[in-house]
Amino acid sequence: MRLFHFSHDPEITRFEPRPVSIPSERPPGREWLNGPLVWAIDEPHQAMYLFPRDCPRILIWQTPETRDEDLGPWRGERSDRIIAHIEQAWLERVRTASICRYELPAAAFEDLHDAGMWISRSAVEPSAMEVIFDIPGALAALDVELRAMPSLTPLRGLWETSLHASGIRLRNAAGW
Repeated sequence: MRLFHFSHDPEITRFEPRPVSIPSERPPGREWLNGPLVWAIDEPHQAMYLFPRDCPRILIWQTPETRDEDLGPWRGERSDRIIAHIEQAWLERVRTASICRYELPAAAFEDLHDAGMWISRSAVEPSAMEVIFDIPGALAALDVELRAMPSLTPLRGLWETSLHASGIRLRNAAGW
């Protein structure tokens, strides 16, 4: 299994545990997830972080529980593994930005059993780093369709479907 951390900083030699910048409401007993941790994402879910850091985005994919009636209205006729929605205002930044993908040693992490997220409570040194200069191309290579829309607010209903929906940096989305 491969784990990654994405950053705009190409000089990281060691990831130190740190609390999240903006704490999230966590289920009882999981408040510690706002504390000092090193976060990683597994290879199948890495597309969630192949974006400029503050880019608001919603990614959806089918799960074994997805009902047929949820596929058409939200996915259309496409067969991509994942659909990533961004605001039109971010499209040029996504096209021109680069991002560093650090590979991290899987043995240092524990699985959160939540959309490919893993955490380490200790400092971690990356085993490799690569700069990705073509984010849309990297997404396409992962079977991800990139959709730009004027606003993400029409997608609020995704969380009431049987599709998996991950919203990232939505506090930066216009009107969210």
